[in-house]
This record gives sequence, C-alpha cells and structure tokens, in this order.
Amino acid sequence: MTLLHRAGSTIRLQAALPLMALTLAACGTNPVTGRTELQLVSEASEISQGQLHYSPTRQSEGGDFTVDEALTAYVNEVGQKLAAVSDRKLPYEFKVLNNSVPNAWALPGGKIAVNRGLLMELHSEAELAAVLGHEIVHAAARHGARAQERGTLLQAGMVAAQVGIATSNTNANVANIALQGAGVGTAMLQMKYSRDQESEADHYGMVYMQRAGYDLGAAVTLQQTFVRLSQEQSAKSKSWVDGLFASHPPSDLRVQQNQTTLAQLKSTGGEIGTERYLQRTAALRAMKPGYEKYDQALAAANKKDFTNASKLATEAQQLLPREARIPQLLGDIALAEKRSADAVTHYEKSLSLDNSYFGAYLGQGIAQFRLGNKTKAEQLLARSNELLPNAPAAYFLGNIAKERGDAAGAMKLYQSAASSESEYGQLAMTEFQRMDLPQNPSNYLSTGVQLNASGRVQLRLQNRSALDVTAVTVTPFLLNAAGGATQIGSTQTVSLQLQAGKIVAVDTPLGPMSADQLERLRFRIDEVRTR
Repeated sequence: MTLLHRAGSTIRLQAALPLMALTLAACGTNPVTGRTELQLVSEASEISQGQLHYSPTRQSEGGDFTVDEALTAYVNEVGQKLAAVSDRKLPYEFKVLNNSVPNAWALPGGKIAVNRGLLMELHSEAELAAVLGHEIVHAAARHGARAQERGTLLQAGMVAAQVGIATSNTNANVANIALQGAGVGTAMLQMKYSRDQESEADHYGMVYMQRAGYDLGAAVTLQQTFVRLSQEQSAKSKSWVDGLFASHPPSDLRVQQNQTTLAQLKSTGGEIGTERYLQRTAALRAMKPGYEKYDQALAAANKKDFTNASKLATEAQQLLPREARIPQLLGDIALAEKRSADAVTHYEKSLSLDNSYFGAYLGQGIAQFRLGNKTKAEQLLARSNELLPNAPAAYFLGNIAKERGDAAGAMKLYQSAASSESEYGQLAMTEFQRMDLPQNPSNYLSTGVQLNASGRVQLRLQNRSALDVTAVTVTPFLLNAAGGATQIGSTQTVSLQLQAGKIVAVDTPLGPMSADQLERLRFRIDEVRTR
C-alpha cells in the first residue's frame, strides 16, 4: 500500500469513527418488534416533531371536519381503545379531516388523521379499527422516525465523504403553497413506507385489534376491498390511488399475509360493530350527495369552468348549508373572476361557519388587498399564515410591507414565499430579486471577457436573475501577481437588453490586449437597472 493510500484510509477511518461511536451509542430496541435497531431520533424529538407539524399538516390536507364533530369523537374513541393496548405509550390523537380523498396517515409521536372520504368507504367499526391499528403501528414502531434517521445518516455520510476532499475543495420543496417548515409533515405523508414496514403495520395492527376485542377478519376484507378498488378504472379509483394507495399500496400479497396472521393469532371471532358504525357515521353518509356536488364544482373550477363550478357549488350549498368549504369555493371563483367584493361576502360566510381553516382567511385577505383595504388584508393574511405558512399570504404581506417602506420586512417575506414552487413563489422571487439585485448585483450577474472580430475587448454578461436588465455600470481592473487589482479604464454605463437567463456581449473602450492581460482582466459591477 502506498503512503497516499494509507493517508486516504486514515482520513476515511477518522471520518468514520464519530459515526461508529454515534451508531454504538444510539442502538435501541424497537418497542413493537423487539428488534435491535439504530435510533438517532429520541422519543422526545418524535413527540415534539409530531406535535409541531400536526396542525399545519391537517391544514394542508383539508383542515378538520367540523360539520360533524361527533364523528371525530367516535374515531378518537375507537383509536384510543386501540392505543391503550399498543406496545408504546404515546400522546395519541385522532382527527377526521375535511377531505374527499380516501386516506389516513400518521406522524411521529402518534398524531393520526383519517379523511372523511375513507370513512365513507368503510363498513364496520372493525374495519375502522384495522385502519387505525395500522396507523398506530406506524407511529409505535418508529417508522416515521426511521425515515428521518435514514436522512440523518445520508447527511452524515455526505459529511464523511467531504472530509477526504476538504484539502482541495471547499465549497426545498413540493410544488404547492405550503412553505418550508410547514411542509415537513406533508413530506412525511408523501413518503412511501418500505414493504417490511407495511407488513409490520398490517401484522401488529391485527395484534392490537385482537387485544381490543375486534374481529380480525375485517383486516382481511379491508385489504381485499383496497385491492379491488385499486384495480377499478374509474375516477373514483384514481382518487384512491392518489390517496391511501400512494403510501399504502395494496396487493394480493398483503391480503395473503393478513390471512396468515389471522390463522397464526387463532382468532375466535370478536366484535365487528357494523350496526354501531353505520349509526355513528349516518350523518356523514347522508352528506355524500352534497360532497359529490362539491367535488364536481371543485373539478370544474380547477378547469376554469367557473360558470359550471358556481352552479354546482350553489347546488352543493343547498345540500350542505353548514359546510364552510363551499362558500370558500364560491369566494375563490369570484376572486378568479376579479369580483373581489363578491368574494369577500362568500369568505365571510365561510369564516362564520368555520374560523379554523386557513383558506378563507387567505382568500379574503387577497380580496381585501385588491379592494385597497390594506390594514384588513394584513390581519387576514397574517392569520392565514399562522394557521399554515403559505406563499400567497407571504407574497401579499411582502407587498404591504414594501408599500409601508419596510424593505427589510418585505424582503424577508418575499424570500420565505420564494421557497414554494407555486405561482406566488415565483412572483415573490421576482420581487425579492427586484429589491436585492441593485444591492448585490454580483449574486445575479456574472462577467467574462472575450475579443471581437477586430481584436477589441468585449464584456460578456450572464443574467441569472428573473428580471430583464436594461443597463449596467462596470469598472475594469487588472489583477496582479500579489493578489491586488489596478483599475485600467474608466467606469462605463452600458445600456442593453439582457433578458432573464440570457447572455450578451457588449463592446468596451478597451483596446487590444495581450493574452496575459486578457487573462487577468476583470469587471466589477457597480450598478444595475432593471425593467
């Protein structure tokens, strides 16, 4: 082995030692499976993260279902019955969300939610117990925490890899309106569990069902239903694929595994609770025609068919007069049609029915902004941002701060909104750059030099901003061997048309230069004007 190889091995070993020590110090026993595993995320951190992201994640997934609060009480009742017999004591919470997509999810620390769309597809309390038991295991068995730990290990591995090159080289997010931080919980929902984790959740979920006195056959029939629905070629089955099946993919294998677990546990019956489930969900089922109309209205609005969307939403409102999302949708339609005063009326109706959801605050805030009521708009937008940090609210709050003369506050808000890949994220990025580019032009414009056909020096400019540049003021310098620089010509203002993302070459007053001088020539950007 050469000395170089020995040195490289030493560096890699030194980098690995802290990771090895961390691994040895962080081994623990999984509370559900009993297996030894690496545990870098503490239980306190799990609970803290789950609590921190539970509310904004519920907001981003439709908000709490407030029309029938007794339904949430029922789901929580069944959930707590299962949680009481789980292998891990956590501060479990169970919420029903106002979302038609059949879905259920769990955050670390036992924060669990079920969409009303899923509850409409179940047939018994035992099937509900199968769903909740499965989600409880995801929390109890640390599946979300283990995903975080894999990310931590990846980052640690990257740090270790950089140690070996440190002597030679030093050097977010989903396409929706939720901003960084608030979107962490949502990112967990989009994570697909491993096949082993899904098997664990199915198996131990059935164990919890048996401990709580439920008929385990419901876990088998539930999976059979999922498989059938996932195979149907219809609009409804597509919503299932987008919801529960995105993170909990069904398969014949999972049905077989549940059948095997049923045999292994030697279940001798148990409670099915069909009549009780139908009774406790009767009000929800009676609302189904209204929510179907609402979903149709929402689909039409997304296609910008506002006339049909308004008609369907009005029909839905007649069927569901206490549902706040319907007047909110009518407000969204009015806002899209630039009828801001009408939009305000609809949003006020929505908030009178449910003042816990960010959407109506956001819509009314935008409408009030457009009507010139900036003080009212700021209050509404700030409340929306408190419930769910989002790009539109941050963008309009940035506009208000800018108009008030609070440049630093505006830039902070614009920068926050720009972390979203949404339309408002792009608008915020443009406004941030409009304010930041004159102060830090070198962050957005790069310079280079080249010779034209006559051998004279040209300045090459690349515009990495989202703005069109109309003029730049530059000063030429020559670098010297000592690391200093000497100005060799006068400062020059160049009028040009440099579009966002483009490169342009402009002539300079500098005469012919030697190859050595050309290599040492630099241009400092002193001022930039944009369109």
